[in-house]
Amino acid sequence: MGWARRRDARQTASKGKHLAVPLSEGPHREAHVDPGVPRAIEEWTGTDWTVIGVVESLAAAQALLYPQPPVQEKPAEWDRPAMGGGGVGTENRPRRRSGTAPRRKGV
Repeated sequence: MGWARRRDARQTASKGKHLAVPLSEGPHREAHVDPGVPRAIEEWTGTDWTVIGVVESLAAAQALLYPQPPVQEKPAEWDRPAMGGGGVGTENRPRRRSGTAPRRKGV
């Protein structure tokens, strides 16, 4: 029974994946070979691929399958430069007290 549960979980997880298949003669080749050829957009249902649409080129298929994330506006205070402090350089480390010897390693 364990294999059936794993198979069902794998099929459920992969449902909804999309694929752009070139509509050209001959065997399917890499996407960059014929960028101007129309593409069929297929969706995985868990058992087979079904066509859900057709686009005119590789660029259109990529725009549909991999949309650009929206650009988030930064708040105005992020545009101001930092007002000192917070660095990791030696000038920001605490100074030793005068008259104390530095610690020796390995003692």
